[in-house]
Amino acid sequence: MEEQKVKQMKSLALAYMGDVIYELYVREHLVKSGSKKLNTLHHAAVEFVSAKAQAKVIRHWLEQAMLTEEEQAVVRRGRNAKSGSIPKNTDVQTYRYSTAFEALLGFHYLADNEERLEVLINEAITFVEKGED
Repeated sequence: MEEQKVKQMKSLALAYMGDVIYELYVREHLVKSGSKKLNTLHHAAVEFVSAKAQAKVIRHWLEQAMLTEEEQAVVRRGRNAKSGSIPKNTDVQTYRYSTAFEALLGFHYLADNEERLEVLINEAITFVEKGED
């Protein structure tokens, strides 16, 4: 898809796509890591895709200045998007940052920025595995 069209998309649509893409990469990572039990895979995946984990990752990237200006703009838009509902198991701030994380991944996926998408996803997976705060 043309990057200009992707830039004009609603942030929640980008986050919707980013959620799916991240989940797919996380599941692939876990399956390739050798865990065979479905229950184990599911619980491990939740550690990566939870709003809390995603919010930690995006905050880390922002603190470490790892994102381009364009990426920061996508993150701001995603963070400020009004979804209408917040999951019960998280607070508003965490949910907004996790939405920003997903919007950034959705942006890169839909803009066909596959190389950057994979770099960010691999960074996120590594960060969550290390359990950094």
